[in-house]
Amino acid sequence: MMYLNGKALILSSTSPRREKILSEMDIIFSVEAKTRFQEKYDALIPHEQIPILMSEGKSNGFHRELDKDEILLTADTIILLDDKVIGKPHHHEEAYEMLRTLSGKRHKVITAVTLRDRKGKVTFTDTSYVYFNDLSGEDIKYYVDKYKPFDKAGAYGIQEWIGCIGISRIDGSFSNVMGLPAAKTYQELKEFVLR
Repeated sequence: MMYLNGKALILSSTSPRREKILSEMDIIFSVEAKTRFQEKYDALIPHEQIPILMSEGKSNGFHRELDKDEILLTADTIILLDDKVIGKPHHHEEAYEMLRTLSGKRHKVITAVTLRDRKGKVTFTDTSYVYFNDLSGEDIKYYVDKYKPFDKAGAYGIQEWIGCIGISRIDGSFSNVMGLPAAKTYQELKEFVLR
């Protein structure tokens, strides 16, 4: 278990996957997802900067001041295919089309994580590359109907059925694709606590 030097870690996220990853890292934390931040960005911003802006925006928009013994963790994940941002689907048809677009191709997953306390903040990123097999229309329909991946960038959860049958290879961190790069977060948090 990580020693936080007397600090209390707060995860500001509604993602059950980020909660699961932190729990599996044996880090004690609480969850407070309230934020004043609105997730929007200028279309001219370089795509690799988007998760950084979103993660820092979530941190700065946290609903209250931090106590002196608290560390806030926020994160944001995007998917890029051929330099185009693939967001979260709003309905079945959009999820189906997203997965059809990703089928048979490699895409990039970038997660930015921000750690902040009263003394300062640090933001870091991690990048993974995910290779999808060719997916049949039947497989995509089955996945979207059963798993309803509407809260997930790219319309898929790598830890779910589609990851088992549809992904041939990952270059980089598996947990990064889920929304939080575990090993990098652990190391950065250790350094942040001891600085």
